[in-house]
Amino acid sequence: MVLPVKTNDLFPWAAPRPRVARLPGAAALFAAILFGASPPAEAADDGTDGDYLSQWFDRVDKTQAEQPHWMTPMVTVTPRLEEEVRYDQNWQRLPHNGATLTNFDGGKGLELIPAERVEVLINAPPYQDRSWNGKTSPQVNGFGDWPFLTVKYRIAAENEQNGNYIVTAFLGASAPTGNDAFTNHQYVVTPTIAAGKGWGNFDVQSTLSYNVLTGRGASVAPVAPAVASNTAFQYHLGQYFWPEFEVNYSYWYEGERVGLHQVLLTPGVIVGRFPIYGRLKLVAGLGYQIAVTPTMPTYRNNLIATVRVPF
Repeated sequence: MVLPVKTNDLFPWAAPRPRVARLPGAAALFAAILFGASPPAEAADDGTDGDYLSQWFDRVDKTQAEQPHWMTPMVTVTPRLEEEVRYDQNWQRLPHNGATLTNFDGGKGLELIPAERVEVLINAPPYQDRSWNGKTSPQVNGFGDWPFLTVKYRIAAENEQNGNYIVTAFLGASAPTGNDAFTNHQYVVTPTIAAGKGWGNFDVQSTLSYNVLTGRGASVAPVAPAVASNTAFQYHLGQYFWPEFEVNYSYWYEGERVGLHQVLLTPGVIVGRFPIYGRLKLVAGLGYQIAVTPTMPTYRNNLIATVRVPF
């Protein structure tokens, strides 16, 4: 008696795969964000992009497990590598004529960890509205320059159980896409070094950066390249509360503000990471910057609100 032979027994690769494995890689990645699990190993049919996407959150989890788990401060860019969507809102009081500047988005956007030790920030251009004495006229509004890309590379890190510190290098770039009232009229590149250290529930995160201007000449509007230092002192209170105090310092070494400097003090509080669904969490914060130096070349004070969705 000859037993029937199934095609799938001879050619096991021809067997139909589960329906979830036929999801395109990006769809499987999105499903993993929502349901809090890694995408299936066969997230795509080509075996290349699918493998990369299927291991995405394994890389993210491994990268973040190796570093401290502090909260990203209000102003200081954290040396930690994050994966999230972020929106900031700023209400600034300018130093002259009672002018106010409302900044929508604050140049924030999507933050991804595409490889171990690497984060890429793909930011949106801020939309700004400037008015005088609280009146609607005269008024200027439009998009500012586009901080289109920042790349972080984590040089060294240990989590809370193994040293509780981190050192990271950044390189950011902005394009002169803003309208005439808000643009630098040239590309600006910003190298940054950042570090942080924690002691129990307390941590300090700090950055040092400077602007490299790419244009010169009469056709270029005067801009103010500066060295900037930001330091955040932060405490983790309970499960979700992160009160903080930041010191933001800028010194203008060239241009129309040469020799001027400004110190801003920023008390604030951030709450989170509240679980939403699957990998999605919610973070929100509020801070208030106050200028404490006699010269105020940027703004007198600034109310800052932030909302973030880590995943």
